[in-house]
Amino acid sequence: MMMMKKMKNTQNETDSDAILKGQTQILRYIYGVLDGMALRCCVELRIADIINNHGRPATLSEIASGINSPSINMDGLGRLMRFLVYKKVFDEMPKPEKGMGEGEKVYSLNYCSKWLLFDTNVTLAPMVMMQTDPSIVSPLHVLSRSIKEGGTTFKMTHGEEMFDFSLHNSEFNRIFNEGMACSAKITLDVIISKYKNGFLGLKGSIVDVGGGTGAAISTIVKTYPHLKGINFDLPHVISTAPTYDGVTHVPGDMFNTIPPTETIFMKSILHDWSDEDCIKILTNCRKAISKESGKVIIVEIVQNSTEDGFFDDTRLTYDLVMFSLVSGGRERTESEWKKLLEEGGFCRYNIIKIPAIESIIEAFS
Repeated sequence: MMMMKKMKNTQNETDSDAILKGQTQILRYIYGVLDGMALRCCVELRIADIINNHGRPATLSEIASGINSPSINMDGLGRLMRFLVYKKVFDEMPKPEKGMGEGEKVYSLNYCSKWLLFDTNVTLAPMVMMQTDPSIVSPLHVLSRSIKEGGTTFKMTHGEEMFDFSLHNSEFNRIFNEGMACSAKITLDVIISKYKNGFLGLKGSIVDVGGGTGAAISTIVKTYPHLKGINFDLPHVISTAPTYDGVTHVPGDMFNTIPPTETIFMKSILHDWSDEDCIKILTNCRKAISKESGKVIIVEIVQNSTEDGFFDDTRLTYDLVMFSLVSGGRERTESEWKKLLEEGGFCRYNIIKIPAIESIIEAFS
C-alpha cells in the first residue's frame, strides 16, 4: 500500500509539472508578440549598427549617444537591452575595469544581432520592418473571422488584396519590396553557392518568371556568363527595371504566355497562388521550355511532415502568413508539389535541400 501511495504521489507531481509547463507555454505564446516588436524597436534605433560602428562592445551610455534623441529614456533602453540579451540577440559582459569592484556592463554583437545590421551585404533588418509593419500585423486580428467566413484577413482589414493595396500605397510598397529583396538576396547567395552544377550544365537562355526588377537573374548571369538572361514580369514592374549586362527585360503575363527558353527560374512565385492558378503557370512553363532538355528551377518552401531542420518552425509560420495575407497562397508539402507538377505537365521532379528556408525543385517535362 505504501508503495502504491508513493507511486500515486509521483504521478500527481508529474501531472502538476505538466500543467505548469502548459501554462508557461501559453504565456510564452501570448507575449511572443513582444519578441518581434522588440526586434523592430532595436532596428528602428539602429542599436546593432551603433555597437558595430564602435568597433568594440559598447556601454549603455555609448549606445544611447548613438541614438538621435535629446531626451532618451535610459531606463527604457536598459530594459530593452536586458530583454534582448535574455533572448540571446546580444551578448552582455562586465566592462573591463582597473582595480576592484564590478564595472559597467557592455553589449556586443553575436551571430543573431549581426543579421540586424543595415550597412552589410546581407541583412534581415528590412524583413523585421516588413513583418512588424501595422499594415501586416493588424489583419491578424481577424484571423478567426477569415476561418469562419473565408477570404484573406488582409482584404477584410484593408478592403482589397495585398498586391492591389501596394499599388497605391507607396510607403507600404517600399517596405514590402525592401523586406522581400533582403530575403531573396540571402536565398540567392545560398543558391549560387550550393547549386553550382545546376547552372553550369545549362545552355542558351534562362527566363526568370516573375523576376521583378531583375536582381536575381542579373546575379545568375553575372556568375554564369555563358547564359542569356531574360527577366519576365508585368509591364508596370518591367518599366522600373534597371539595365543589367546580359539581361533582357520582357514584359508580359505568366498566365497568358512565357517567352520560349531552355530553362525557367521561379523563386517564391507559386506560393502566392491557388492550385488552379499554379497549374496554369506550370502549363505555360512547360510550353515555353525545350521539350528535350528543358527544365524549370523552382525555389519554394517544401513543408516537412516531421521536424528535422533549423527552419521547420518558420516554414509552418510562413504557411499561416500566406493563408492570412494572400488569397489562395500556401506553403506546400512534397506530395502537394508532386500533384501540381504532374497536372502542370511535369512527369519528373527532384527536390534539392539547401541551407535556407526554401528548397530547389527541379521539374522536367
